[in-house]
Amino acid sequence: MCETSKVTSEPAADASDPLAKSLIAALAAAPTNVADLVGFHASERGDRPAIVEAFDAGRTVTWRELDQLVESCARGLGEQGLVAGHRVALSLPNTVDFVVTYLGAARAGLVSVPVNPRAVTGELIRVLVDSGARLVVTDGSTVSDVRTAVAGVLDALAGATDEVRVRSAPPQVVVSGGGTQVGELSFDTVLAAAGRAVVSPVDVETLAALLYTSGTSGAPRGAMLTHRALLANITQTASLQPPVMSSDDVVLGLLPLFHVYGLNCVLGQALAQGATTVLLDRFDGAGTLDMIAEHSITSIAVAPPVIAAWVERPEVADRLSGVERVLSGAGPLDPDLVSDFEEVSGVRVEQGYGLTEAAPVVTSTLSSRGEHAARGSVGGPVPGVQIEVRDASGRPVPGDDPAQVWVKGDNLFSGYWPEGADGPGEDGWYATGDVGFLDESGDLVLVDRLRELVIVSGFNVYPREVEEVIIAMEQVAETAVIGVEDDHTGEAVLAYVVPHGGQTLDVDASEALEEEVRARCETQLARFKWPRQVEVVESLPHSTNGKVAKGRLRAAAHRSGLGLR
Repeated sequence: MCETSKVTSEPAADASDPLAKSLIAALAAAPTNVADLVGFHASERGDRPAIVEAFDAGRTVTWRELDQLVESCARGLGEQGLVAGHRVALSLPNTVDFVVTYLGAARAGLVSVPVNPRAVTGELIRVLVDSGARLVVTDGSTVSDVRTAVAGVLDALAGATDEVRVRSAPPQVVVSGGGTQVGELSFDTVLAAAGRAVVSPVDVETLAALLYTSGTSGAPRGAMLTHRALLANITQTASLQPPVMSSDDVVLGLLPLFHVYGLNCVLGQALAQGATTVLLDRFDGAGTLDMIAEHSITSIAVAPPVIAAWVERPEVADRLSGVERVLSGAGPLDPDLVSDFEEVSGVRVEQGYGLTEAAPVVTSTLSSRGEHAARGSVGGPVPGVQIEVRDASGRPVPGDDPAQVWVKGDNLFSGYWPEGADGPGEDGWYATGDVGFLDESGDLVLVDRLRELVIVSGFNVYPREVEEVIIAMEQVAETAVIGVEDDHTGEAVLAYVVPHGGQTLDVDASEALEEEVRARCETQLARFKWPRQVEVVESLPHSTNGKVAKGRLRAAAHRSGLGLR
């Protein structure tokens, strides 16, 4: 039995490449702002491509052009009356304008609030109100929902607390690509309105981004990520051996930039290393493989469903022949799937574990203490991160008995917006809400989650949010939402529904109610949160304290074969 309950990872030895050495040293010593990373490469490799949009009429910008756009954006946002600390919402797909807005806001000392561009109006209103965003940048694909949400912010504020009303107001709408209405601004106008130079904050504890996640409470909250946290995790990941990325790499930008995995693992690392990022706005199994070959992609970071979609494609080995590494995160990856993919593609898969609150990387199989990561593990802690597994009393648990995973490192967030609640303790340790154990080599093996989060294609679904939509239906007396296995998306949402009045429905009535539940969810929730399956039942199991016993529901679903395969 393993006696390990704590693992600390110190910085790895410098890479043999002199440029890699200088970059790691520069990251550790120089930048105080995420946007600083652009200026370094603008001067060192200004004519090389930094960002490529791999879709119709897509743009390519060099490092020098990117730095100029970021500076214009920072100045232009200042001309709109925004000052350090104000929040800027980004409702954009993976585009150059997303990158420019994120870095321009950072350079101006503003706080980015990336949101899912496919979020429905209600979700967007909640984020805009809670964050107090003063400005929201959108484009033709999202502007209709943004306009509706901005109009709804006034109604939402009418019933909000005084504290929320003080920090919130309907935000200014900025539209990328034209098509503005009265009172709105075009993104080009903001760039052209660049006034006096901005002075970037030099305090690394300055807030850089609010990323909405479940935390450990189950309700979406804004995780406060400072420049210190973002830069620390970039440095930690850059210190892995062999390196996950170099200046010669061409990186797949498939992961959505509104998600911390895409924002800091992919974009942040590429900005640090000076790699070229090729952005995609959607995934298509065959089409994405063709694009990888066309653009000579060498580094790929994806969520498990992408690997599942590719493993059966006969052309995968040919299309990935130039790829040096595949990184997987944002959800559990089946060991058998890893083996099958590596066999058919000829490319090794490296896995990791992270969370929004850790900006996000905590472990990687590249940091495993053994010769190779054990089957089923997510690797060891990245350099500069410590891990412990502790019981409910906070005591370390030795051996392979599962317990809650605690982490410590400079990459941790500063609590939840706005008051910084529920962040790391005074000793720097943070309880992740995940359950696992450390094997004999110190690698982390995840077992379960304390929180009832469902991860669909790498995106978080909060059961309570889906349940609130369903229970508002007058036909429904009680509901419970759980996650079930799905071969395509990792997990899928399963909703149990009890009809109002305790009535027993015949087959036709049950099917009608199922369709009504689906229809309501499709109008109230983002697509990945829709129940893939709705089960009408006479009653739900409850624990002695009256709560729905979801563990029993999961067991029943497993026995009944409700995993969506």
